[in-house]
Amino acid sequence: MSDSQQTTLAGIRKLLDDHSVSYRLLHHEVTRTSEDSARVRGEELRIGGKALLVKTDDTFRLFVLSAACKFRSSAIKKHFGCRRVRFASPDELMALTGLVPGSVPPIGRPILPFDLYVDESTAANERIAFNAGSLTDSIIMNVDDYLRIAAPQVFAFSNEP
Repeated sequence: MSDSQQTTLAGIRKLLDDHSVSYRLLHHEVTRTSEDSARVRGEELRIGGKALLVKTDDTFRLFVLSAACKFRSSAIKKHFGCRRVRFASPDELMALTGLVPGSVPPIGRPILPFDLYVDESTAANERIAFNAGSLTDSIIMNVDDYLRIAAPQVFAFSNEP
């Protein structure tokens, strides 16, 4: 595990522990897809919180949606009044977070230096399960606790399945 991965996981655990939040930490095989992650966690795909670093015009922002849903860039353009929306490249992701695609947790500040936006598909679930800085560590927790601690702006930006 790299220093960035260890720091990210330790930071998330400290944040949750400092707020007396109940969570389950699961160490598992490498998972590269949302479907694989759901399988090893024993959770439905929709419970997975897919965190995407997206550049809106000139600003990187962190977006989280249910792993069962698709990101809708048109909703992002409308919400922010921006012209260009694109995913961060793997190199940009590494440079900005020290993390690889699929390992980004759904938490902005103080864990990652980005404004955080959560899709209604995630907020509607009872739990959220997410990779916690690596492809081998997941956290599963109550979504109400997640929303309280992460303090995102919530709006609709996915196409539900």
